[in-house]
Amino acid sequence: MTQTPRLVATDLDGTLVGRDRTVSPRTVEVLHRLDAAGIVIVLVTGRPIRWLHPVYDQLTVRPIAICANGAATYDPRTDSIVHSTPIEPATLAEICSRLRATVPGVVFAVERDGGREMRHEEAFPVGPWEVNHESVGPVTHEELLARPAAKLLVRAGVQQPDEFTALVGACLDGLGEATNSSSSGMVEVSAVGVTKATALARVAREHAVPSAEVVAFGDMPNDLAMLAWAGRGVAMANGHPAVLAAAHDVTTATNEDDGVAVYLESLYRY
Repeated sequence: MTQTPRLVATDLDGTLVGRDRTVSPRTVEVLHRLDAAGIVIVLVTGRPIRWLHPVYDQLTVRPIAICANGAATYDPRTDSIVHSTPIEPATLAEICSRLRATVPGVVFAVERDGGREMRHEEAFPVGPWEVNHESVGPVTHEELLARPAAKLLVRAGVQQPDEFTALVGACLDGLGEATNSSSSGMVEVSAVGVTKATALARVAREHAVPSAEVVAFGDMPNDLAMLAWAGRGVAMANGHPAVLAAAHDVTTATNEDDGVAVYLESLYRY
């Protein structure tokens, strides 16, 4: 990349956001200055829509968010999904059938409507922050499959994340995309062809920005396609080994020490 990027794309957890779920004042200021200078900012995350508002509440800008690993593009200014590519019910049923026949103890959950709501099988472990949340609740397996899903979430007890992702991906055999973004052993499945990269490419085209003028930041396997597509794909210093190996560049600081902000300050000479 020789030109100064006209679009900045960034993952949230492990990248822009700290372990305490906050965005630092330094990062908020850098994003504000970029926006004021006409740089397009895009949040690109595995998070569902219902988890975006705590981030927006900390920012002074309201950028578009690609959420659910590319399955939905969300405009916070209108509280609307401007593009969606879910897994259709018939495909969802086939995926679950294959996994249930192959993986002992497998359980499922789905993110619907870009992640405005989550529905899960009774045995699927739900995070304590979502217990009794009005948008989260158990359903039967048949109800789970009844509507399109932005993401299918797959668990089977304690698993090694990368190995389990590879196992799930082998079962899909062209029916979807399997990835992971945490150390918990949960695999995230999107519709075939749906990644952070495909969604970001669509948003970039809408702003007439070629990939060569995009800088993207990420830390986990679900960021790999995006970092490869961008003219400058930057891994966080705290990133997954595969991300560190594949990126064009690496931040000098982790997400806990304003890694994205430090990099952008240098890049744009702030």
